[in-house]
Amino acid sequence: MKTSMRHARGFSLLEVIAAILLLAITFGALMEVAGGSIRLSQSAAQYTQAALWARSLLDTRFALDPLQAGVTEGHFDDHYRWRLQVTPWVAPGVTPAANANAMQMYQLNLDVMWGSEPFEHKAHFSTLRIGSPNNAAPSL
Repeated sequence: MKTSMRHARGFSLLEVIAAILLLAITFGALMEVAGGSIRLSQSAAQYTQAALWARSLLDTRFALDPLQAGVTEGHFDDHYRWRLQVTPWVAPGVTPAANANAMQMYQLNLDVMWGSEPFEHKAHFSTLRIGSPNNAAPSL
């Protein structure tokens, strides 16, 4: 009977505890990676939404109204807000046109913000548009 007892030993309690501890540590690390992946996906979705709002505003903002230099602000919805700064733009090394009826380039700087302090997020968009000077509508 002594020889058959030696072959049927099994695992000791210490080995089982070590295996469970190793499994718990591995599971915890995998959950941390999964949580980070979810946070990155949510952040990417928020930046994508901000880019869609910005494109919508920049495409439609001056469709009917002439460009005007200045700063305007507003809200897209309960979460996203915007701030648009329009300034006349002249290429470096180029003198502004002396003709009062010449078209003028404007730089549009749009900031889309979401979240609340101290965790506010911001996406910045900048583009150039051509318009008539002196805030006058273009004549046809």
